[in-house]
Amino acid sequence: MTAEPTEVLTEADALELLGRGRIEIEGRLVDASNTTLRAGISLNGMTRRCVYKPVRGERPLWDFPDGTLAGREVSAYLVSRATGWGLVPPTILRDGPLGPGALQLWIEEPEAAEGLIGFVPAYDVPQGWFPVAAARDDDGDAYALAHADDPRLARLAVFDAVINNADRKGGHVLYPATGSVHGVDHGVSFHVENKLRTVLWGWTGKPLPPDTVTVLERLSAELAGPLGAVLEEHLTHSEVQHVQLRVKRLLRAGCFPKPPTDWPAIPWPPI
Repeated sequence: MTAEPTEVLTEADALELLGRGRIEIEGRLVDASNTTLRAGISLNGMTRRCVYKPVRGERPLWDFPDGTLAGREVSAYLVSRATGWGLVPPTILRDGPLGPGALQLWIEEPEAAEGLIGFVPAYDVPQGWFPVAAARDDDGDAYALAHADDPRLARLAVFDAVINNADRKGGHVLYPATGSVHGVDHGVSFHVENKLRTVLWGWTGKPLPPDTVTVLERLSAELAGPLGAVLEEHLTHSEVQHVQLRVKRLLRAGCFPKPPTDWPAIPWPPI
């Protein structure tokens, strides 16, 4: 088993480790619908864990006929990096023990990490949280699916709208000891049709924060240039164009998107 060091890697060091390190598979994450492996990765005395998703282990999806899920994982990281928000852990596409696949830095969460998304008693939604859906447990007691009114989650909600994330579950949000928030599992993103499904609907219709508008304006310019070109290594030309369109729509509307009315707006299971 690979020991997990406590010091934080710089993004540049993490990318070098992922790109050149020696991969040793530790085991499979059995809850994942596609082949998802945890591995140790080492380079010049530096050792970390990573998640390895080989392309050969992907299950075909009828509504994502082009490209690979691994390529979409990498594309999500590239867009995240362009925003400067650091929402997606360093992710690359490289050859591994089971062939080409996405390799993402493993994010370790403290045992006592408190999540910002979950089911809470409907009569006791914490102050500063948004209820987004009603639910009942097996005994019929009322609960609410809710999330915190937290700027880190708000940025993630905007990011998901940009990449058209069809699967933002609460369990796909990680809380490392650094105090940051990370989103993972972006294999079903970037579709040309609106497929946004998320648990982060608390800001629906509310104005975008000014700093978010600034980031989206910069992102729009980058998508028309180098970022758009590198995304086309993993996505279709039409998919990249629709990323640009979604950014422009967000800027034109000036507010967080509203949930759809003609298909489920929340993924299942939500957590």
